[in-house]
Amino acid sequence: QVQLVESGGGSVQAGGSLRLSCVASGRNYAMGWFRQAPGKEREFVAAATAITWSGGRTYYTDSVKGRFTISRDNAKNTVYLQMNSLKPEDTAVYYCAAGREMSYVSGPYDYWGQGTQVTVSS
Repeated sequence: QVQLVESGGGSVQAGGSLRLSCVASGRNYAMGWFRQAPGKEREFVAAATAITWSGGRTYYTDSVKGRFTISRDNAKNTVYLQMNSLKPEDTAVYYCAAGREMSYVSGPYDYWGQGTQVTVSS
């Protein structure tokens, strides 16, 4: 059983930045960030593959490309989501997820964090 603990959410004005952190109790899973706004379905934000001999890869949904960066520190079992140039439409509960393989959908992820609220005001 893998436990994920998120932190770093909060309230910012449009154009501001936040960094989310997710500490995992297991090692080297594919890690993803999803978000869910009120009245909407959970959606993919970003993901990082497990680290292999050739390194790792990252993936982003189009709406956050160039603004958000996912990174991982395997020594700390932590994945980060640096969010810059935040917009009101980024307001949502953000969830960290871990699974054996990277996916753009939530199903293949086996473990989920409790979520952290991000609110962006205009």
